[in-house]
Amino acid sequence: MSASVAVYRNIYTEDRFKQAYGSDDNATGSLRLREKLAGKCRCSRRGCLHLLRERVPLLNWLPRYRLRKWILGDAIAGLTVGILHIPQGMAFALLTSVAPIFGLYTSFFPVVMYMIFGTGRHVSTGTFAVVSLMTGSVVEQLVPTPLAFNSSSSEAADLEAQRIGVASAVALLSGIIMLCMFGLQLGFLSTYLSEPIVKAFTSAAAFHVTVSQLQSMLGLRLPRSTGTFSLFKTLALVMENLSHTNMAELLISVVCLAVLVPVKEVNTRYRQRLRTPIPVEILMVIIATCVTYFSSLDSNYDIEIVGHIPAGFPKPQLPAFHTFPAIAGDTIAITFVGYAVSVSLAMIYADKHGYSIHPNQELLAHGISNTVSSFFTCFPSSATLATTNILESAGGYTQLSGIFTSLVVLIVLLVIGPLFYFLPKAVLACINVTSLRQMFLQFQDLPELWRISKLDFMVWVITWLSVVVLNVDLGLAIGVVFSMMTVICRTQRADCSVLGRASNTEIYRPMENHSKCYEVPGVKILTYNGPIYYGNRSFFREKMSRLLGLTPEKIRSQEKAKKALEKREREASVSSVERGIANTSFSSVNEFFESETSEKDVQAVLIDCSRVIFVDVAGARLFTQMCTECQKIGVHVYLANCNENVLKILTSSGLMSHMNPQHIFVTVHDAVLYIQQQKRTTQQFGYEPGGQRRVLFSSSFCDSAVKEQKSSWFRLDLWVIYFGEVRLDPGFAEVWIEGTKGAGLSTPLENRDTLRTRTHQRERAIQGHKGGSASIGTGPSSSLDTLFFVVPDGLGSP
Repeated sequence: MSASVAVYRNIYTEDRFKQAYGSDDNATGSLRLREKLAGKCRCSRRGCLHLLRERVPLLNWLPRYRLRKWILGDAIAGLTVGILHIPQGMAFALLTSVAPIFGLYTSFFPVVMYMIFGTGRHVSTGTFAVVSLMTGSVVEQLVPTPLAFNSSSSEAADLEAQRIGVASAVALLSGIIMLCMFGLQLGFLSTYLSEPIVKAFTSAAAFHVTVSQLQSMLGLRLPRSTGTFSLFKTLALVMENLSHTNMAELLISVVCLAVLVPVKEVNTRYRQRLRTPIPVEILMVIIATCVTYFSSLDSNYDIEIVGHIPAGFPKPQLPAFHTFPAIAGDTIAITFVGYAVSVSLAMIYADKHGYSIHPNQELLAHGISNTVSSFFTCFPSSATLATTNILESAGGYTQLSGIFTSLVVLIVLLVIGPLFYFLPKAVLACINVTSLRQMFLQFQDLPELWRISKLDFMVWVITWLSVVVLNVDLGLAIGVVFSMMTVICRTQRADCSVLGRASNTEIYRPMENHSKCYEVPGVKILTYNGPIYYGNRSFFREKMSRLLGLTPEKIRSQEKAKKALEKREREASVSSVERGIANTSFSSVNEFFESETSEKDVQAVLIDCSRVIFVDVAGARLFTQMCTECQKIGVHVYLANCNENVLKILTSSGLMSHMNPQHIFVTVHDAVLYIQQQKRTTQQFGYEPGGQRRVLFSSSFCDSAVKEQKSSWFRLDLWVIYFGEVRLDPGFAEVWIEGTKGAGLSTPLENRDTLRTRTHQRERAIQGHKGGSASIGTGPSSSLDTLFFVVPDGLGSP
């Protein structure tokens, strides 16, 4: 049994709806803004504590921490991620073109800072391959590797200091940019890096990372290529020097890959059964270090090793401030990539576990992390894909897991770090490559993306090709620009449809998709699925004109026909009055009007604005122009479902001077019912909606009508005239009585102003009363024996 809906109510225009249900708050926008700012700027102890808890989330979640329930999961997850941070930190440091120890520093300080200020419970921060690769490109541009460089020379320390100075400067500037964005509440900017852009960018960057690690895996000593086409330049160098491959390092790389790839696959496939993933990276680091040390592979086979790793904390030092002008452009791209990836990961796991994160607070957290850590020789950090996934799958609950992660890295920094002296760099390169597994698997999303949205598929492909072929920074910029262009194109070419009504309902749907809906006779109902602004006003006008059939030639021809109709009507009216046969002239005018107007012709245009999210000045002027053109040919424009902002722009642009304000309705159905009322009035009395057509009455009717209402002229009642079942209601408009004779009128001319004043009083007393406006006066002839009733637009209701 299906449910039914029956609603009985008045027809609401926007004005009447606001009068009935609008807010009583008449404060201006500036006054409301001042009141809001005053409320925000009040200083109180409670407000200060609330602000402190918002800005330092640790104070919010730590007092509510469930020690017995969460501590074990946080401890296991934190220790697991900490073990993974050690090899990955050293490996990603190589991507940044700095010593491995700086990767361990970057795996410690940002983790502590994010635990205090971050809102993502399952986010693991530290070194990230893509950010490290982008930072390494900046370092190589400013401090390139010499072609013939002896690592044991006295210049090694100076070169390393210059490189970490540039990398720290990138971290500091990135942190400053994030803090400025936080101050301006610009967290929403991350949305410009859509999901297709982020996935395509990270997938393409994975190719750059893999190619950049080939020289370490093959034991080649080659300069790092930067700039446009860097991936192909690196591949060309590798191919040219393939004959110089160190077979020992190649063998180490093959063995590492043969172990890392299947074990990582086991961790992924059976992660539901495994309490913690197998720490294959740290095991490989330990085994490779031991084998190299006991076999003296570094001296016997010229294998490149990590070398000296100092124990303890680094001394605070200033980044290279003088490099800010040179690194500013690249740092902006690094900042947006790091922030977009971090927020995306935070949102994914927040949705999965039913809590919320705050993008602006994430700006503060990552901004503080990068700013503070830059003074401890760290390069830019962000949330990482692999460690975040492991943190969540290992059973982490809160940010407290960062304590255990930091503890593991701290032990390595203070005690174990120097033991990794003999670790081969080829092992770190293999760890880098195998950590990109998830990024390469993002190609699996392409078939589904093609099925869902062809434009998003194109964004993915264009971004990926741009990053791979050109460069990481330039490719990302092209991807963002192309994505924004697709959004603009969608708004420029939005769909415009003719709506039809479902039988016996108030539901209106596009007729092209709903063949059983019918078009309301004489009314063209249109909907536009997008904003109307300077970029699409020409398309909107062209689409509307085509659906309405309003070509310039048709406008001119119908305008001439309307003028001829009005001329013949006036002649018929004057002739009828002079002959004193008012009732005959009424019939003849009506018949003439009906003969000139076909039922199939469009007499009213109704625009459904429910999907028009905004209108600018150019769009508002286009509305005015369309109203003017339609009125020239006797077609009236109605609007429905306008939101407040659209209505405000249209009103401010002067549209109401070209359009009756009572033609704006709250729903499409309200407008349709109103138009049908007007049509019935036209058919019975020769009244054309929108015009001022004189309906002539005989002297006998006027005598009886005036006698009936004569006693109430100077009361606050309004004259309501009935014709059969149709009522003409003057509503809250003026009633003018002109003339002192004819049709039994006895109201003197000098009392007209008094009557007008009283009628205005009546208008204020009956706000929301249904009706229009009217004028009552004598006919145009000198005999004054016929009364005419001037019916403006909006008058008459059954």
